[in-house]
Amino acid sequence: MASFKNVYESWKKNQIQFWKIQSEDIVWKTKPSKILDDTNAPFYKWFPEATLNTSYNAIDRHVIAGRGEQDAIIYDSPITNVKRKISYSQLQYQVSQFAGALLNQGVKKGDRVIIYMPMIPEAIVSMLACARIGAVHSVVFGGFASNELAIRIDDCKPKIIISASCGHEPNKIIEYKPLLNKAIEIAKHKVNKCIIFQRDALKVDLDTNQDIDWFDAIKDVPLANPIEVSATDPLYILYTSGTTGKPKGVVRDNGGHAVSLKWSMKNIYNVEVGDVYWAASDIGWVVGHSYIVYAPLFHGCTTVLFEGKPIGTPDAGTFWRIISEYKVKVLFTAPTALRAIKKDDPDGKFIKNFDLTNFKTLFLAGERADPDTVLWLENKLKIPVIDNWWQTETGWPIAANPLGIEILPIKIGSPTLAMPGYDVQVLSEHGTEVSPGTLGAVAIKLPLPPGSFPTLWNADNRYIESYLSTFPGYYETGDAGYQDEDGYLYIMSRTDDVINVAGHRLSTGAMEEAVSNHADVAECAVVGVLDNLKGQVPLGLVCLNNGCNKTNEVVCKEIIDLVRAQIGPVAAFKSVAVVSALPKTRSGKILRATIRKIVDKVDWEMPATVDNPLVFDEIRDAIKPLGY
Repeated sequence: MASFKNVYESWKKNQIQFWKIQSEDIVWKTKPSKILDDTNAPFYKWFPEATLNTSYNAIDRHVIAGRGEQDAIIYDSPITNVKRKISYSQLQYQVSQFAGALLNQGVKKGDRVIIYMPMIPEAIVSMLACARIGAVHSVVFGGFASNELAIRIDDCKPKIIISASCGHEPNKIIEYKPLLNKAIEIAKHKVNKCIIFQRDALKVDLDTNQDIDWFDAIKDVPLANPIEVSATDPLYILYTSGTTGKPKGVVRDNGGHAVSLKWSMKNIYNVEVGDVYWAASDIGWVVGHSYIVYAPLFHGCTTVLFEGKPIGTPDAGTFWRIISEYKVKVLFTAPTALRAIKKDDPDGKFIKNFDLTNFKTLFLAGERADPDTVLWLENKLKIPVIDNWWQTETGWPIAANPLGIEILPIKIGSPTLAMPGYDVQVLSEHGTEVSPGTLGAVAIKLPLPPGSFPTLWNADNRYIESYLSTFPGYYETGDAGYQDEDGYLYIMSRTDDVINVAGHRLSTGAMEEAVSNHADVAECAVVGVLDNLKGQVPLGLVCLNNGCNKTNEVVCKEIIDLVRAQIGPVAAFKSVAVVSALPKTRSGKILRATIRKIVDKVDWEMPATVDNPLVFDEIRDAIKPLGY
């Protein structure tokens, strides 16, 4: 077996040859003759003269290989008590049929289609149907606010929107149709039609001029064959938050996306054809695109589509039940989901109720994997718990532990080493490399690898301005961190969350790590707030484990002492408040920037992605006694 060091060095020595070899795992219509076009840097193009079809690589190739009866998708919805298994052959039929419905509605190669759907199989069918006919899909998280949906409609100008009658939360139904109607009304761009999937829990009235029922749309349409597209043609647009408030449309191409995701499944996650792989995310986010839909299907795995929550559907044992029931080999989820489970079940009693013998590895990404949660999981599960770090923009891991090549020593708090394709460097504000152990801006030397975003949708200038202008020749990740003597990367916080306390540059991520080491803390956030004397000082917000029998005052004092002992008095960590929950996006990211604005008493707007808006009122009340 090759060592990871040799694999990485073979990439660094000749990246063209490396990606040429990896491209041989993809079925091409026209094979790549040129691997990288760098004539218009920084707009690099991978496999510029090659052609393929993404849907063919995700479905048809496996049916042709004789594995049509294998499960492609396992759908499990504890909220609606529905379970379904869809084989590769069944998926091929459903995708071909819905692709035919899109063609029947006048959608053609290059047209955009917005998918505004809950976590149901029809959402995956819609994505793959777009890919089959060369249409560009843009998935918007189901139930997203009308104004935010309207912004995306105006930016990508879809011909059609695919939606459903409703989405399900543990205790309520979210009606999509009023939100969709309002967005269409607000948007300047007018869509041709909406295809609506009627769910059993809520049947809605359709507008005969605008709406088509899903089953009417697919009735008597010819099945669509996969069409040939260029490797550099866009597969999808996925919107991510922008500093100006206007979302950025991250573009993903077809060719580089297929090559890098296919490579990652074996080399990073160590899964084989036929294994059951579960990314407990949402298709509205990049993890859902890459590792619920595309990568597992490219690799011929069975992917789990889960409509539920880590707790409350019905309890903190849901994840372990699914892993046991479907013989899941690898789970990939966000630390925030596991912190919620740990908070509800600190002794891990539910874990003992299930047979987890097929469960080999737990991967974490999306937020920093705090050591306390990682150690708890390792202790309860007795399997490797591995952090990996990447972004919407890159589409697949920047840094990871490459289990399929070589299991590297795990250092808790680090996502391990940069993967082939990524030359990661930690830079000072002047753009020079800093020494090991020194905090700086994490940047990646250009070109970015296949699968990373080639630009932003209709915004080449913004692409350069937002990502490539601070450090010429580098992609600026926006994250702050450091590398140790072994090259292991530590992502401490967003660059904005490095605070300056009386001239000392300190990471709020390091402080969060210290806070989370307290036995009673389930989850925490540390933000830098304005201070007349020191410039900035840290403020901690903590959620406590169920069953904590100490007073809030006692816990807060212990936390302050803990940070002082682990980081030192220089941190000036003196303010902590206890809250029942932290404000988060629906993907689980803590809204630290909004917390900071509230504490600093500056104008702020309710983030469109927030999943629990009432928590902001609780934060205001909790920080008043601290003088904020």
